[in-house]
Amino acid sequence: MKKIKNPWLHNEEYHCFGCCPDNPLGLKMEFYEEGDEIISYWHPSEHYQGWVGVMHGGILSTIIDEIAGWVVLRKMQTTGVTSKLEVNYRKPILSSSKVIVVRSHISSTFRNIVNIEATIENENHEVCVHGVATYFTFDKKRATAMGFTECEVEDE
Repeated sequence: MKKIKNPWLHNEEYHCFGCCPDNPLGLKMEFYEEGDEIISYWHPSEHYQGWVGVMHGGILSTIIDEIAGWVVLRKMQTTGVTSKLEVNYRKPILSSSKVIVVRSHISSTFRNIVNIEATIENENHEVCVHGVATYFTFDKKRATAMGFTECEVEDE
């Protein structure tokens, strides 16, 4: 498993709620690549709960949306936007959980449309949330105009 380098760290206007390490209100997600999968280990807190002791569904859908974007960055080597997001909540995730595991991979592509499946597992490795994101990917010219050049992994 290799850690993915964040290609946006050099951008002064970068304040992403999902992945910016300097956003004090953000999720500060980090990502790893293992084979076809992109994986994130995230630490819940009571600041992101909906009902008492339970993670907010909107935060969980944001986590799925975020990892889908990183699948596009790393696996497609471009940027894009979410055009559709379907989320199925199977079991609650406690805000007191020490860590949750988010896994995602490309399920299909057609021209510049990419479907990405993602799951969120609790501490017992049970799939609690399943999502499918449909991503509209940009061509290299538009991605470059947004400041994207490439998404690499760190050396082991």
